[in-house]
Amino acid sequence: METRDHNNPQEGPTSSSGRRATVEDNHLLIKAVQTEDVDLVQQLLEGGANVNFQEEEGGWTPLHNAVQMSNEDIVELLLRYDADPVLRKKNGATPFIVAAIAGNVKLLELFLSKGADVNECDFYGFTAFMEAAVYGHVKAVKFLYERGANVNLRRKTKEDQERLRKGGATALMDAAKEGHIEVLKILLDEMGADVNACDNMGRNALIHALLSPHNRNVEAITHLLLDHGADVNVRGERGKTPLILAVENKHLGLVERLLEQKHIEINDTDSDGKTALLLAVELKLKDIAELLCDRGASTDCGDLVMIARRNYDHSLVKCLLSHGAKEHFHPPAEDWKPQSSHWGAALKDLHRIYRPMIGKLKFFIDEKYKIADTSEGGIYLGFYEKQEVAVKTFCEGSPRARQEVSCLQSSRENSHLVTFYGSESHRGHLFVCVTLCEQTLEACLEVHRGEDVENEEDEFARNVLSSLFKAVQELHLSCAYTHQDLQPQNILIDSKNAVHLADFDKSIKWTGDPQEVKRDLEINADVMKKMNEFYKKNGNFYQNTVGDLLKFIRNLGEHIDEEKLKKIKLKIGDPSRYFQKTFPDLVIYVYTKLQNTEYRKHFPQTHSSNKPQCDGAGGTSRLASPGC
Repeated sequence: METRDHNNPQEGPTSSSGRRATVEDNHLLIKAVQTEDVDLVQQLLEGGANVNFQEEEGGWTPLHNAVQMSNEDIVELLLRYDADPVLRKKNGATPFIVAAIAGNVKLLELFLSKGADVNECDFYGFTAFMEAAVYGHVKAVKFLYERGANVNLRRKTKEDQERLRKGGATALMDAAKEGHIEVLKILLDEMGADVNACDNMGRNALIHALLSPHNRNVEAITHLLLDHGADVNVRGERGKTPLILAVENKHLGLVERLLEQKHIEINDTDSDGKTALLLAVELKLKDIAELLCDRGASTDCGDLVMIARRNYDHSLVKCLLSHGAKEHFHPPAEDWKPQSSHWGAALKDLHRIYRPMIGKLKFFIDEKYKIADTSEGGIYLGFYEKQEVAVKTFCEGSPRARQEVSCLQSSRENSHLVTFYGSESHRGHLFVCVTLCEQTLEACLEVHRGEDVENEEDEFARNVLSSLFKAVQELHLSCAYTHQDLQPQNILIDSKNAVHLADFDKSIKWTGDPQEVKRDLEINADVMKKMNEFYKKNGNFYQNTVGDLLKFIRNLGEHIDEEKLKKIKLKIGDPSRYFQKTFPDLVIYVYTKLQNTEYRKHFPQTHSSNKPQCDGAGGTSRLASPGC
């Protein structure tokens, strides 16, 4: 059989009659496949038409078209003429994936025998299993599962799409969104699909179902997902919860079903600060609004009475007033200004919107207000007793949470550690409120990356090191804790360039073991790398040498206040003995170097009869002598 040039789709091979196929023949081949004219397909292939010709617009080949038409005879014919069974369209779809869209189990089996991977995906992350779920093909879903398809595989898409938080969906989300209840049941009951898996926007299958309000099966699907434990407080775009989406869909039955859930957050808001009740009043949904009021929804979420009066709904006005709504609602002042410049815009927005208070805390777990991710949750902007704070989230009962709070409570009076304002618990979570700073040391050093310092030590770098030493000292001596995780992202810079040590969830109560303190004195490699960038031009980098350690010890006095030094001596004794104990080999190393140094060779002027001598080998080293 002749070899065809797959890289040149404009031409086909020469036929047995000697005539070279034209581009027109290639287009005619695709047309013949689309019209399912088997005889013409055969004729064109015999005439030399390129079996792997791809259309310009979408990269469709004759084989892709034949699979889409689910015409098994033409597929077999094309394969006999050397059609490439794994050739991709421009979106990356292979004939195998197209077979799943068509729901043709026989073709799926055929392409698996031709080398297809059951979990292969197109350039947007769609697998054959996902496509079968999207189109509701029960038999194809079952077949692919039996052949090893990954049920909970999340859609991996292009990097630029991931930056927009696209992708990450599973087959369960696809089936829920498209309303395929039978596929959904199989995925949940037989295949162990994760009901609370979330896409890159944080949406689970329940959110996907509610995003399709015209789906006739949306109520049955919602019931099915809830029965399997779907999270009712998950959020979709713009922070919308399932309850808020059900109200927007004007679906009284769904609202009733959701309100039956034990842990429903009835007063949660979307990213615009609107609750389900406020939206119901705005949308003139009297029945839903009254239901929400009867189930305990807060009426302190906007000017509800005014909106109802404007809509001439007097019975709703009476209902709202009877449930505590205020006749004259006063929103937050428009001229309020945040203290933080870096987080100012987000803080102003958070101040403006309605949020149900958690004790003394107002905050919102939403990307718009996120400061950073953590191993157990995240850090968000918030207001604690109207003070701007950073809110660190934990699962209640977390050992790290206990460590964080215990350490913070003992450090309230220390200026070089973040201030602890308080904590609140809510539905299995603990929210720890501390000083809101402008940026981390890591981010600050990134800004200064590449800046050179010529002759003098950089003032900012000196300030950071000094403050860090003082912070660690305060932590050790005043709080009796060791940090154990000195990283540039755990060192914060406020609006006045003051340095604060933060993140104490790995800290431990100091037992007196010098090794615990030693770990806090060790300079992190990442910190050193970034700090060295300040000295890029003169090349005077810190080295992992005894000399640099000695320089560090020498400079200790410059960075620690003399009054504080007295406290150090009370706790650890004489600093020289402390360093001797921490670095036991250092004294022997220095002694050996001094003993083996020929000072007469290097310092001939120091050996006059009127000056004390600093003898080399075999002599006495009078290090305190002024002439040495």
